[in-house]
Amino acid sequence: MVSKSKEARLEQKASWERQLEQRLSQLEEKGVPPEKKAKDTSVRALRAKLREADRRLGVIEKKEQKIAEMARLKAEKLAVPRKEKPKKGKKGKMEEAPAESKRQKKKKKKKEGTAKEN
Repeated sequence: MVSKSKEARLEQKASWERQLEQRLSQLEEKGVPPEKKAKDTSVRALRAKLREADRRLGVIEKKEQKIAEMARLKAEKLAVPRKEKPKKGKKGKMEEAPAESKRQKKKKKKKEGTAKEN
């Protein structure tokens, strides 16, 4: 039963802990030595589920911390007033003549030279 919510994972973990305690008490009543308890398949499976639940809860916790950090950064960013940039008008672009490149200058010079010869 896969669940992404923290509450569901905590409930699952509690349930598996209860099952593990019950299984260990059953084995204790039967008089099973501690070495055999650790090798019992039910005990091993329940402990594996508990380890996996702990890992998943850790991931969920990190995700919650990251979300909180991002929200804090966003709030800080919104609190800082924005600097307004001066807006450029169309006049500024029209008045300025684009600079000629070397190639264009060379062509212009060549044209003037041929025009003088004719």
